[in-house]
Amino acid sequence: MTSYFSHLNPVPAFPAYRGPYKVGSIELEVPTSDLKSPAPAPDPSISTVHFRLFYPCESTLKQHERPVRWIPHPQRETLGAYARFLGANSIFAELISYFPRLLYYITIPVLRNAPLLQAPTKTKRWPVMIFSHGLGGSRNAYSHLLGSLSSYGIVVVAPDHRDGSSPLQHIRETSTSKAKTVGYRSYPHKPSKDVEDGRNEQLSIRLWELALVHEALLKIDLEGDAVSNLDPNDEGHYTHIQSKNNLHAMFKDQLNVHHPSSISWAGHSFGASTIVQFVKSVFWQSQPTQVPSADHQSLFRPSPDSAIVQQITPYSPVALLDLWCLPLQGDSTHWLWNKPMPSYFPSGPGGGNLLAILSEAFFKWRGNVLDTKRVLSENPSSDVPEHSKAPPHFFYPIASAHLSQSDFGVLFPWITKKVFKAENPERTLLLNVRAILQ
Repeated sequence: MTSYFSHLNPVPAFPAYRGPYKVGSIELEVPTSDLKSPAPAPDPSISTVHFRLFYPCESTLKQHERPVRWIPHPQRETLGAYARFLGANSIFAELISYFPRLLYYITIPVLRNAPLLQAPTKTKRWPVMIFSHGLGGSRNAYSHLLGSLSSYGIVVVAPDHRDGSSPLQHIRETSTSKAKTVGYRSYPHKPSKDVEDGRNEQLSIRLWELALVHEALLKIDLEGDAVSNLDPNDEGHYTHIQSKNNLHAMFKDQLNVHHPSSISWAGHSFGASTIVQFVKSVFWQSQPTQVPSADHQSLFRPSPDSAIVQQITPYSPVALLDLWCLPLQGDSTHWLWNKPMPSYFPSGPGGGNLLAILSEAFFKWRGNVLDTKRVLSENPSSDVPEHSKAPPHFFYPIASAHLSQSDFGVLFPWITKKVFKAENPERTLLLNVRAILQ
C-alpha cells in the first residue's frame, strides 16, 4: 500500500542509494579568517567557505531528524533565481512557475547530522573526495551522485562556489564582515576577451575556495571543532553527541587527508574545468624547473610551503564529468593549457588515475571532445593524443544528456527525455558511480 501511494506523490523524489552504508550529511560555513589561506584572496568580500559533507553514518539510531531539503535555504529566493537562470521560456522555468511548492518538498535521502560511522579501513580513516559543481549548480545539485559514492564508503565534500556560477549564493555575516548575496553572472558560451576575463575571474575564486576547503578539512581532522561553523545545523536532534554548531568535531582523526595524493578531485562541466585548472596550477607552478611564459596569467599560485602543494602530486586521482574546455583555453593561460595533467610527469603513473565521463551529448560535441582528448593527453598542444604511458579511462553512457550527470536528470526524467532525448538517468548515474569507484 505504501508503494502504491508513493507513485501518487507528485513531489519529485530520489531513488535510494545502492551502497552498503547509510549516508549522513552536515553543512559547514567556515569564516576564511579561521583558515590559513595558501594564496591571496581574489575577492576579500567572500568571507566564508560553505560546503556540504556526505559521509557513511551509523544506522542504529532511529531517524528523528527533519529532512534535508534539496532546494537550499532561503527556498523562495533560490527558486526565483533558478527561474531567472533557466530563462522565462524554458520548460524548467515553467515547471517552477506552476509547481513551486512541490519543489520545496524535494528531500535528499540522507540522515541529517547523523553520527559518523567508524571506518573499517586499516587506517581507521575514510577516503575523501572534493567535488566542484558546474554552472547553475550548488552544494546540493549533485546529491544523488555524491550520496551514492558515500554509501560505498567515501566522505564527499561539495563546496558552494561564490563566483557567480550559481543562480544565488548567500554568504553569512562574520565577526569582521557583513552578509552578502552573490547572483548569477552570465557570459556567452563563445570565446572573446570579455568572456576570457570573466571566466578567469571566476576560476581564480573557485581555485582559492578549493584550497580553503582543503585547509578546513585538515584543521577539522587535526583539531575537531577548532574551526567555527556559522551554519547552525539547527534542525537536528543528535545533540547528545555534540552541539549543533560543532557537529564537525566527530570528523577528528577520521579523514584520510594528510598524506600526499590521498584526496580525490572531481567536478562536472565548469566544475571539471575548475579541477583541471586547480591541479595543474598547484602542481606545475610549484616545480622549480618550470618557468611560466612572460604573458602567463596565474589564476592561483599557492605558497610553496602550503599544504595543498604537498597534497597535489602526479598520483592524485581526478574524475572529470562532462569537462567543458572553453574556460581553459584563454590566451592568458595558454602556458598552463599546454601542460599535461600532473599524472604524466616523468615520475607519475600516466593516465591510470584519470577518469573522464562524458554524456552522449558532450561526446557528440566534436570540438569539445577533441579538446577533452587534448587535456587527457601527454601533450595537450598536439592535435593527436599522445600516450606513451597508461592511457586515461574515458567513457560515455549512451542516451545521456549533460543534465544526466546531476540531480536534475534523475528528478525530472520526463523533461530530460522530452528536451534532450535522454533515457534512464538513474542508470547513467549508477554507471558514473561504478566508474569512479573502480
